Amino acid sequence: MDAVTFGKAGLTGWRVRVADAVAGPVSRRTSVSDEQVRAAIGALFLVLSVVYVAKAAKDLATHG
Repeated sequence: MDAVTFGKAGLTGWRVRVADAVAGPVSRRTSVSDEQVRAAIGALFLVLSVVYVAKAAKDLATHG
């Protein structure tokens, strides 16, 4: 699995629209392709989701 495929795993629903809206302007101002920008945004959303679930599990284990 390459980095772009990994990053796209985090893009579902409204996150796709956010990535699509940001990818064009960012890629025009940098040397990064649209696909790489979308992948980076997707990876960020994926990491944030994992952190959120991990925190919720920790809270449940300590307070539940």
